[in-house]
Amino acid sequence: MFIQLFFYLFVFILIPISGFANDYKTALIFGATGQDGAYLIEFLLEKGYTVHGVKRKSSSFNTGRIDRFYEHPAYKNRFFIHYGDLTDSLAVLHLIQKIQPQEIYNLAAQSHVKVSFDLPGYTAQTDALGTLNILEAIRSLNQQNCVKFYQASTSEMYGLVQQIPQTEDTPFYPRSPYAVSKLFSHWITKNYREAYGIFCCSGILFNHESPLRGETFVTRKITRFVAKKFLGSDDVLYLGNLHAKRDWGYAKDYVEAMWLMLQHDQADDYVIATGQTTSVKDFVDLAFQEIGVQVYWEGQGLDEVAKDSSTHQVLVRIDPRYFRPTEVEFLLGDASKANKVLGWKPKTTLKQLVQIMVQNDIELERKVSKSS
Repeated sequence: MFIQLFFYLFVFILIPISGFANDYKTALIFGATGQDGAYLIEFLLEKGYTVHGVKRKSSSFNTGRIDRFYEHPAYKNRFFIHYGDLTDSLAVLHLIQKIQPQEIYNLAAQSHVKVSFDLPGYTAQTDALGTLNILEAIRSLNQQNCVKFYQASTSEMYGLVQQIPQTEDTPFYPRSPYAVSKLFSHWITKNYREAYGIFCCSGILFNHESPLRGETFVTRKITRFVAKKFLGSDDVLYLGNLHAKRDWGYAKDYVEAMWLMLQHDQADDYVIATGQTTSVKDFVDLAFQEIGVQVYWEGQGLDEVAKDSSTHQVLVRIDPRYFRPTEVEFLLGDASKANKVLGWKPKTTLKQLVQIMVQNDIELERKVSKSS
């Protein structure tokens, strides 16, 4: 009788419970402290994942984007941070061996295009060979059938564009050490998929922004300046190429696409974009409109400036130091494949994105003012 009761307990209670527990996956995220890392961590934790993030050791705190997950009572036993560096192949291998994740997301990079011209070697080591270190670790550990891998590719690989709009089949023409390094990662990911059967996907993400964007990137530089202007600053904003056009989306929308790629039955590469392009100059206009300021532009070339239409005060000037040695003038993505295969499409318009960023930066500036 006791054996029969134990059998029913095992079949109807223990097996379902253990099966339910196995539904919760473990993810490993390289580049966890960046903009995309923070949004992806939040997305996966809300899905029930256990999330392990990797960050580089630094003498200063750089976890501001993700500290809230430590403090969240529902996440404290499902969120962990490890020190690591993509350029250290043994450290990468040991992390994967220790954590045994079902999904790996490589979001780590030296991601500033202008900086890549100053630090081409470091950019290549991190953005190119770092990806290879992850793939080699998966292969060396015989995890081909256990792990799905996401590589963060970039629209910068299209560079001097050969086709408008850009799709998964558009030829690449990188125009910076950053883009060249990312192109290596893109192709080595495809190679390991075909050579070793690893489930590898590359997301060719076009520019995606948010309140968590680094302040050296042009969109955040603009919205921070506009917030300061709203609160009374008399400073002038200095920018580079005002006429460069980008396909700007919301980073929070884009991390869902990363996840969807790894849930599909077959590994593939996808363009993730809004299908609309906007110049830096027009982004400036939209940002100032959020605080009720209309701007007008006058002058040409390096002498072009933006002025407040009410006060005629100069708001924006051009600084040649922000020009790249080789510019990418026009990017426009076609995400039809992601929409058809993954069911993904952007949820946030550019106007909504600018509003989110400006309002967030106004609140941030107010907090800074109170604390100083």
